[in-house]
Amino acid sequence: MTGSTNPFSTYVPPKVWSPATPSGGAFANINRPVAGATHELELPIGKHPLQLYSLGTPNGQKVTIMLEELLAAGHSGAEYDAWLIKIGEGAQFGSGFVDINPNSKIPALVDRSGDKPVRVFESGSILVYLAEKFGAFLPQDLPARTETFNWLMWQMGSAPFVGGGFGHFYAYAPEKLEYPINRYAMETKRQLDVLDRLLAERRFVAGDEYTIADMAIWPWYGCMVMGELYDAGEFLSVHNYQQVRRWADEVAARPAVIRGRKVNRVRGKPEEMVAERHDASDLD
Repeated sequence: MTGSTNPFSTYVPPKVWSPATPSGGAFANINRPVAGATHELELPIGKHPLQLYSLGTPNGQKVTIMLEELLAAGHSGAEYDAWLIKIGEGAQFGSGFVDINPNSKIPALVDRSGDKPVRVFESGSILVYLAEKFGAFLPQDLPARTETFNWLMWQMGSAPFVGGGFGHFYAYAPEKLEYPINRYAMETKRQLDVLDRLLAERRFVAGDEYTIADMAIWPWYGCMVMGELYDAGEFLSVHNYQQVRRWADEVAARPAVIRGRKVNRVRGKPEEMVAERHDASDLD
């Protein structure tokens, strides 16, 4: 509106919403208001008990880090095939993937080690499933186990504000809008402060022991303070979160983390990207 002193949009929602055509933004070609498959496409099946269908986003990295940590700890049953799901091309809407995850989001896992395949979707659910299956990275003591779940659920509930909120409006939206960027930058910084205060009192997120809570939180918040998420380190003054950075650097140096974050990765340095993983040697 010409001459308006309102710094925000003058958009007035209609009585009945319908999607804009085109909607704009980095992922406009795959956004739609309905679920279900758009095309028939069977998923490949490799030789290992665990079949992962994913992409090396923060959510995808959680699972590949967990699998590599299990292998490093001597759990040979955690051998896996990691197949690349190109979400920018809509592969997550293929019939085979939708059968595994009706929500069409990566990562998705199929465990074929038993008599009947077991599908597991949502990254937090996959971490818990693997931790319980192998008895690793999840304390058995009830208070410590509960604290691990506290922070795992914190990540699952908080990170959408970082990714779908701050990341979208700061890095991917078709135009820079002051209100949503400010809104989600404030929330992202609040979450980083939550972690910074926590990690001033303990070595790892859930206590003295490295757990699935660290694996869930590190690809989001650890990479953010290391300046590897949305190119927003300076904007968010991530240098102020010194305890998060201390923890982030320690986790980043773990050999299994170095290996796991390469899997299904399609951006970065060539030596850091392994589109698909079917053997341990693929990461060497």
